[in-house]
Amino acid sequence: HANYQKNGTTKAMIMQDTKSNPNLIAVAFSGTHPFDAEQWRTYIDISWYELPDVGKIHGGFMKALGLQRSRGWPKEIDESGPHHYAYYTIRDELSRVFRENQDAKFILTGHSLGGALAILFVVMLILHEEEWLLDKFEGVYTFGQPRVGDKKFGEFMVEKMKKYDVKHMRYVYSNDLVPRIPYDDKSIFFKHFSPCLYFNSLYHGHILEEEPNKNYFSLFWVIPKILNAVWEVIRGFLLPFVVGREYKQNWFMTIFRLVGLIIPGIPAHIPNDYVNSTRLGSLNEHLEIQRPQYSKDD
Repeated sequence: HANYQKNGTTKAMIMQDTKSNPNLIAVAFSGTHPFDAEQWRTYIDISWYELPDVGKIHGGFMKALGLQRSRGWPKEIDESGPHHYAYYTIRDELSRVFRENQDAKFILTGHSLGGALAILFVVMLILHEEEWLLDKFEGVYTFGQPRVGDKKFGEFMVEKMKKYDVKHMRYVYSNDLVPRIPYDDKSIFFKHFSPCLYFNSLYHGHILEEEPNKNYFSLFWVIPKILNAVWEVIRGFLLPFVVGREYKQNWFMTIFRLVGLIIPGIPAHIPNDYVNSTRLGSLNEHLEIQRPQYSKDD
């Protein structure tokens, strides 16, 4: 992001589990901080960045990952200067680790903006034909991830993810606003390209091609969303008696759920419910996720 905003706004953490065999490396991209104006600029920048034969991608997310203002996405860049770029820095660090430990594997993960950056990191590995890194790649896990590209881009990714056996676990909790933006219709063309692991307000999970109410600003879902927000306030007091300390909710989250009575879907985006979904959630279906097939009308 430094090439556009002259400062470092994209944050990621690399962790290595040396007790597993083979070692597992997790690259976690930071989500959006509520009071970080630069990161919110990334969200509202819905300009397109078009890649020939690939499709159109959310411009703000590409800039946050390391898009070069005048050079686009060269495979190699000179990072000897004061600014560093997320994609190149992380890719080079992974390459260094794998040279020292050739049996290691890695995963990518992120919440919100971090989820968008995680899946776009895979995109760049594919475009740069980093096959030896993709061979060590176990999967990408995103939580509350917004849409990142158009239909053509989605079709490209479905094909390449199948070719490189890339697993994308896209978690969506209840009425979370963010996975339902930017808007998906025939004039704007933002689309998800992976099915979602959808968890409702009781943390019961289902594998769906698209989350219910795929566009947040839908008049048909106004009343159901408000009713669900009321239930989530009540549920916060009831679940501790049912599941005990396994259910995590602090006082900030309790107060923040009251905001959901006015703007449903905002409290559902906070990581707490995604943590609860992974800790308490049930998923009855066999986890064999099929890639979506786009119809001519999509």
